[in-house]
Amino acid sequence: MFWDYTYILVLIGAAICAVASWNVSSTYKKYSGFSNGRGMTAQDAAEYILRSAGIYDVRIERIGGELTDHYSPGEKVLRLSDSVYGGTSVAAIGVAAHECGHAIQHQVGYAPLKLRSLSVPIANIGSKLSWPVILVGLIFGMTGLAKAGVVLFAFVVFFQLITLPVELDASRRAMKVLDQGGLLAGDELKGARKVLTAAALTYVAALFSSILQLLRLYLLANGNRRRR
Repeated sequence: MFWDYTYILVLIGAAICAVASWNVSSTYKKYSGFSNGRGMTAQDAAEYILRSAGIYDVRIERIGGELTDHYSPGEKVLRLSDSVYGGTSVAAIGVAAHECGHAIQHQVGYAPLKLRSLSVPIANIGSKLSWPVILVGLIFGMTGLAKAGVVLFAFVVFFQLITLPVELDASRRAMKVLDQGGLLAGDELKGARKVLTAAALTYVAALFSSILQLLRLYLLANGNRRRR
């Protein structure tokens, strides 16, 4: 038995993701207790934002779960989770506005969003095949195969890399429309910004964790070559 020092990279990545996850959950919970002064629901806010952006062909649907909110470009559907859809809290409005930001990106042809959509199939292949390929390569001492698995995992990292600017831009658009549209103001606007910032940090953490994992896989593949 021996200690694989590369596990340190995994532990660091897991710790960073755990902290980011706790931060977004606690921040969302905190501002879920603050209702907006206009008594507007997140669904109402989403409809207003879409219409003000000239978007009339996107449906707004309710979806189960917590923080499962997302925009589907292919279907042109904006889905809001149970706690967001009919919620009047600053947190709910912020999340809904963020997803509207993605719909606006889609409408204006935001390049990073297009690139992310095109990268989904490749990222899925990398996610499913990278580990099996790497393990087979390591077990049987096939360095080339192990390295191929590392390249496959790099596709996953690339997808997360291009996801980050997409998410940050959606939040930027959300805050802009919330401010200029007068949907939120003062402390309400500050609260929404904190919620979206906490959410953005989860993407930063995921990217950093994946980069550490990629480094670990690279070290393992090259370590296998040196042991031959």
